Amino acid sequence: MTGILERPASLRAPELHLANDRLDWIASGPPPQRGPGAFRRWLWRHGRTVAFLLPVLAIAAVVQAMNMGGSPQRIDDEGTYTAQAWSVLKLGELAHYTYWYDHPPLGWLQIAAYTGLTGAFDRYDIAVVAAREAMLVATLISVVLVWVLARRLHLSRAMAAVAALGFAISPLAVQFHRTVYLDNVAVPWLIGAFVLATSKKHQLVGFAGSAAAFAIAVLSKETFLLALPFLAWTMWRAARKETRRYTLPVAGTILLVTGFAYILFAAIKGELVPGADRVSLLGGVFFQLGSRVSSGSLFDPESLSAKTLSMWWQLDAVILVAGAVAAVVGLFLKRLRVIAAMTVFLGLFMLRPGGYLPVPYIIMLLPFMTILIAGVTGAALHRLRRKPAVGRAAGVVWLAAALAAVVIAVPNTATQLRGFLLADLDKPVRQAQQWVQANVPQESRVIVDDAMWVDLVESGFDRDNVIWYYKMDTDSAVQAQSPNGWRDADYIVTTDSMRTFPTTFPEVKGAIDNSSLVATFGSGTQAVEVRRIEANGLDAAAEQAAGRTAARAAVGAELLRNPSLSVAGEARKTVNDGQLDARALLALGQVLSTTPVRLESTPVLDGETGEVRRTMVLRTGSADGDGALVDTLRTLQGSYAPEQVTQTADGVRVVYSAVEPDVLR
Repeated sequence: MTGILERPASLRAPELHLANDRLDWIASGPPPQRGPGAFRRWLWRHGRTVAFLLPVLAIAAVVQAMNMGGSPQRIDDEGTYTAQAWSVLKLGELAHYTYWYDHPPLGWLQIAAYTGLTGAFDRYDIAVVAAREAMLVATLISVVLVWVLARRLHLSRAMAAVAALGFAISPLAVQFHRTVYLDNVAVPWLIGAFVLATSKKHQLVGFAGSAAAFAIAVLSKETFLLALPFLAWTMWRAARKETRRYTLPVAGTILLVTGFAYILFAAIKGELVPGADRVSLLGGVFFQLGSRVSSGSLFDPESLSAKTLSMWWQLDAVILVAGAVAAVVGLFLKRLRVIAAMTVFLGLFMLRPGGYLPVPYIIMLLPFMTILIAGVTGAALHRLRRKPAVGRAAGVVWLAAALAAVVIAVPNTATQLRGFLLADLDKPVRQAQQWVQANVPQESRVIVDDAMWVDLVESGFDRDNVIWYYKMDTDSAVQAQSPNGWRDADYIVTTDSMRTFPTTFPEVKGAIDNSSLVATFGSGTQAVEVRRIEANGLDAAAEQAAGRTAARAAVGAELLRNPSLSVAGEARKTVNDGQLDARALLALGQVLSTTPVRLESTPVLDGETGEVRRTMVLRTGSADGDGALVDTLRTLQGSYAPEQVTQTADGVRVVYSAVEPDVLR
């Protein structure tokens, strides 16, 4: 009789490997039949898996969640997907503007479902951070699925943990996993599709689930359709010959039916084919495939493609190189061949001439690159135990290269992660947004980066007065509300995305070119500028500003001759040069008629240019006198009324609104 520790001759090696968890406890004896319950027995059986996976999952959660609102800085794309999810929940609309089939809507519908179920939009002051929480959940699910897929591909627990950890903490991964991209929503569905496609038991259900998961991935981000041939290859390899004739057709049918639902949706709305003054599904497809501006060649250093690759490279060059080399090596390893071929294909696809390379394209590659790196490393370790010298030599070469890569990667990873966990890169956007909320009248029309669209609307601005800059030149509904184009807007808040984008968008370019700087926050590419649009052009605005400055200087000169006013040196220059707000000058004139005061300072508010100072600090010489001065200033009404009057240790601080009325005419 065969002993329990002996391997039956009929048990084939693949089946043995796929059943390794069960054989682990067979080799050490059956689990205890008596115990506290099913969970204890399950933990006894899978304890080693839990011991490897849970620490990786915990590290991923900390790295992803800590300071997720501070770094990276909010960008326009994630603001768009956030606004679309918000619109589904708050407005009952598929998008905050006309939905034009640029992407299938299932991605932001999932974000809307998460934020709606958890109340995320109500828990955060910044809407994008609520959507980033959904990215956190998607990433943690993906970490688990990377582990599972690695185990399905026969990687050891240790190597599966390496793959999952690399996917979780690579700076390249953290940068993109934190950002609200539809690709992040699609990734767990794609990995899940490959996991289900490797099912050995219940293949009909597994393949059907795989097809459904892949369809959801594609309807979340259409570029994931590129993985279809490789998913089909995986199913073909895994399918049993005796059941292949119906498992594969069922999977194909589910995929086609799910995809057809999107086509049917467009047809029912009468938006399947292009027509006059209407959006269409085919129009969106033609835009993505044909009319979209090319990213240029990767070999042209000035092209968008080269700049995108450069950004990836700066974040984590090691994972890019190691992943590319592992993909090539993986072609020669049977268990890794399919995902290696897919990774090579997706990499070569970036080289196609005249195509568009999305910045988040790397997100689809990351889970498979980390599995390949871990898988090839595991194979190299295995070769060290083989007798043929060639096999051992190949293993030594790979492991030496892997060790060198780790030595290079660790300092960069530590530095980058420190920035993600500690840096407040979003501060300029937050400051500009708060400045607009505090100083721009809500009846004003403001052109903005979509990253702050939801927050401004929720703070009280009418949604029609908050204009996503991209729509100024592309949405007929927005153009109908602005018959004079950019001249109908009052302010524009520019980010790097907006400043580098509008060369082919005349309305946005016109608004920027005919605006004057009011406040700026941050510096370099992270700078956010609040600019006032000059409807009559900069020359007319400059002439008008010069007249106002001269009028303020004339009134200031009269005040400086008043013996009841004493002025500190720097403040005197501000008044003499006509830089103090006209309302402050008139208020001083009224106060001086009854009370001697000293003008201590005219501070520049954070972010503002200081060309016109709308803050002054006054003193009377006593605390009681300062208190009476506060009461006097608060009685001022109409155009002369200050926005804020407070008594401080330095004196009475008086602040006026950012919009200076023409009170000196």
